[in-house]
Amino acid sequence: MYQSTLKDYLRESRLFRSRAIIAALIVLLLLLLLALHLSKLQIVDHTHFTTLSRDNRVKVEPLPPTRGLIYDRNGVILAQNLPTHSLEITPERVKDLEKTLQELSQLIPISENDIKRFRRLKSHQRRFESIPIRVQLTDEEVARFAVNRHLFPGVDIHAKLLRDYPKKDVTAHILGYVGRINKKELQSIDNSSYSGTTHIGKNGVEKYYETELHGEVGLQQVEVNALGRVIRVLENKPPIPGKDLHLTIDASLQGVAMRAFGEDNGAAVAINPENGDILAMVSKPGFDPNLFVEGISSADYNALKSSEDNPLFNRAIRGQYPPGSTIKPFIGLAGLESGVISATQKKFCPGFFQLPNHSHKYRDWKKAGHGAVDLYDAITQSCDVYYYDLALQMGIDKLTEYLAPFGFGEKTGVDITGELGGLLPSREWKKKARKQPWYPGETLITGIGQGYFLTTPLQLASSTATLAARGNHLKPRIVKAIQHNGEAAPTEQPVVQKDKVDIKTESNWDNMLNAMLQVTEGLRGTARRIRNEHYRIAGKTGTAQVFTVKQEEKYDEDKIDKKMRDHALFMAFAPAENPKIAVAVIVENGGHGGSVAAPIAKAIMDHHLIQDKH
Repeated sequence: MYQSTLKDYLRESRLFRSRAIIAALIVLLLLLLLALHLSKLQIVDHTHFTTLSRDNRVKVEPLPPTRGLIYDRNGVILAQNLPTHSLEITPERVKDLEKTLQELSQLIPISENDIKRFRRLKSHQRRFESIPIRVQLTDEEVARFAVNRHLFPGVDIHAKLLRDYPKKDVTAHILGYVGRINKKELQSIDNSSYSGTTHIGKNGVEKYYETELHGEVGLQQVEVNALGRVIRVLENKPPIPGKDLHLTIDASLQGVAMRAFGEDNGAAVAINPENGDILAMVSKPGFDPNLFVEGISSADYNALKSSEDNPLFNRAIRGQYPPGSTIKPFIGLAGLESGVISATQKKFCPGFFQLPNHSHKYRDWKKAGHGAVDLYDAITQSCDVYYYDLALQMGIDKLTEYLAPFGFGEKTGVDITGELGGLLPSREWKKKARKQPWYPGETLITGIGQGYFLTTPLQLASSTATLAARGNHLKPRIVKAIQHNGEAAPTEQPVVQKDKVDIKTESNWDNMLNAMLQVTEGLRGTARRIRNEHYRIAGKTGTAQVFTVKQEEKYDEDKIDKKMRDHALFMAFAPAENPKIAVAVIVENGGHGGSVAAPIAKAIMDHHLIQDKH
């Protein structure tokens, strides 16, 4: 028996129509929402999305300026920019960085040091900035990558200018070097001014004159495709190159001074007393600044840092040494000016000096003594006893008063970074620094340039130049002129006059000049070996103790380690009657100023006064 189910067709028809109407309304509503959204995109947000579209297509790229060049006083190039190619990675555009590095290593030689440097730079640079993985590529390496470039998105070859120092270690301590901008520097520099720039001056002239050398950044608008490659340049605002520097340094004289040291270490500074120009400033040993430009390897840096010779230390401006007997002309002049001595007044030297009611003997370098000596003899033979007595008579306060105007105890203000000021000891200094009173015995050893007294080779050269110029104290300078972009001739830098040394009796200059002439010309002069027929030299030898010899002990140079031997010093100016050059030399552990330091000074003066004439 079959049961028949009757359907309500009318009800189903109504239900279908209502559902269709609802669906249609929903579709219409969605279409309306879509239309409204399209209207918003096309009309309301048109400007915004047009800008985004243009930004995807048009990129604004910074154009770093070309760094200014550095020349010596004769136009010899000391710092230049050489064209080179580097392989660079933009992390933001690389999906798998480790895989990319591995595959690149198979194509182009990439060392562990290259990868370490890349990771270090990556840690403090933004992801959209390109970072070098290999620098100074060969032509063959450039061609090899160009063929396979499509396999490495986010990796490209960049042509750039790389800083180069042709004279290497000879000028390293003067010029300093540039290096990649680090995290600390990023926080202090103007990012807009350094946009696109990767290097900055780290020390020396490169750092001191960073503003002048850097230049001004430019901009260009470029159109790029979907892969980010440049299709064409739309707009270009060229960068303004950095200014060129013309130094007072004579590169050939610098080389002569460096070679004159031979196997010894030390420093030498030569200054023109007429204008303060630093003609040469050597710190030996030096180093190759080119190693630092793109990031020095750990092995090279550790080798420099661990070297006993300390090649990274700029002895010329940071080495603080006792001036030894080179201070005696200045103290002798102070004695004349203060009326404590006269040039011909005799004093007896038995080989030692004792304070009243004291048993301690302050020894002379000559054990048997010099006998009766006046100022000329005391300078010529470098008699210590004469200066012990003179210092005691003057007292530390008057000594400090007379020495300070020559620049002892303060920075010269030279236009280079890192200078130290030495130390001119005084009663006030010791009380403040050591919380102790000043003792008479300390005055005695100050009188021969020992004890707390410290000076840098630059400071001693500057003081010698002031003595040569009869008290005309000029600020030493390294940059002679600055050449602005587009200028035919460089702009001379002004000579800076410091306070003149006030001397009441003009003849005292002549007395001291005559005494210093006998150092090189007298039969008993301590530097008589450098006397020559071409010009006259006024000078003074000196030694600086590395350690103190006990009262009963004898200093025997042959029995002690070279590192513990006295430093050898010499200061001089020439020609004596009309000085054109003042020189200060210190040879570390050299022993004797007359036989070791003086010949170096003569080599410098010969080149400047004789060879330059031919």
